[in-house]
Amino acid sequence: MSSATFSSNFLQTGCLRKDGFNNPKDKKRNVGKVFVKCSVNTKTQKAEKEVRLGVLGASGYTGSEIVRLLANHPHFGITLMTADRKAGQSIGSVFPHLVSQNLPKMVAVKDADFSDVDAVFCCLPHGTTQEIIKGLPKSLKIVDLSADFRLRDISEYEEWYGQAHRAPELQKEAVYGLTEISREEVKSARLVANPGCYPTSVQLPLVPLIKANLVQPKNIIIDSKSGVSGAGRGAKEANLYTEIAEGIYSYGVTRHRHVPEIEQGLSDAANSKVTVSFTPHLMPMSRGMQSTIYVELAPGVEIKDLRQQLKLSYEDEDFVVLLDEGIVPRTHNTRGSNYCFINVFPDRIPGRAIIISVIDNLVKGASGQALQNLNVMMGFPESTGLLYQPLFP
Repeated sequence: MSSATFSSNFLQTGCLRKDGFNNPKDKKRNVGKVFVKCSVNTKTQKAEKEVRLGVLGASGYTGSEIVRLLANHPHFGITLMTADRKAGQSIGSVFPHLVSQNLPKMVAVKDADFSDVDAVFCCLPHGTTQEIIKGLPKSLKIVDLSADFRLRDISEYEEWYGQAHRAPELQKEAVYGLTEISREEVKSARLVANPGCYPTSVQLPLVPLIKANLVQPKNIIIDSKSGVSGAGRGAKEANLYTEIAEGIYSYGVTRHRHVPEIEQGLSDAANSKVTVSFTPHLMPMSRGMQSTIYVELAPGVEIKDLRQQLKLSYEDEDFVVLLDEGIVPRTHNTRGSNYCFINVFPDRIPGRAIIISVIDNLVKGASGQALQNLNVMMGFPESTGLLYQPLFP
């Protein structure tokens, strides 16, 4: 057997630390697991990646981000890509920045052959995903980036998305994949509902604080801002340059579809119904997301208590970072990465706090978190292929 074909589920190819971990934080989460080190012939590595992936909806922004992130993944290789309107085309012709990737041409979903696929990233629009996933082979692991399986209550899905749920039996087995919060459930899941971008930026700071009873689960105000890529790649008049540039656009006021997803997660943390005031805004930038969250402190709680809880919750996490006291998170500093930067500030109003959370909406808010989830599902260290540092300037 050549060194290139000898692999382990917990092998990090490339430059390994002597203890077998590229990232020190992986150590704590993988205590008791046996790691194997070996040399790898990089010329043959690509052909021998042991997990074969399909990317459904590869011609959209989240699909292209999946492809970009997978380019350096040592264990995952793409064997199938679909894009109904771009069927027959190469990924490089649709996204010129990916022209160096030697990948199969895209096909229509109806023509897809899943016999050479172990797992699927589903990057299709909501409303179309349920029927497609329902028809996939039961042996496949699936991470769905649409909203179709995020809400446990299918009546809520019907209310907010305006159509009946077409796969209620699958909804029962779907696991909501906010990785840092639901890691154990994700490990054993077959179908993971990847969280939305706004809910990710909101829940990562709020869930630990609500669980610890440090903030009141009422009167929560969330002001969120997103780059235009969050609206997808489809041509829309509202997303034209002249409509977006040099201005801010508030949309989905009181009725944004991420509201029930946010409230579902916060209600789980509080063990009671939580209702929030949430307003999103479209910003004249291509990517990035900031959520500014206003909360009431529980009696006797101080800002330092919130910081301490967030530190305890995330000090061993790869991708969620509590910044030093007084440092304001900026979207620029997470661009192109799977990181979430958080900080907490005292409000001028006594008894209130301001929490700022920033992510890249296409990475931690979508494709990066999807890859993080699949790493967990397949038994690999979850940072594998994701330790890209933010791109700046």
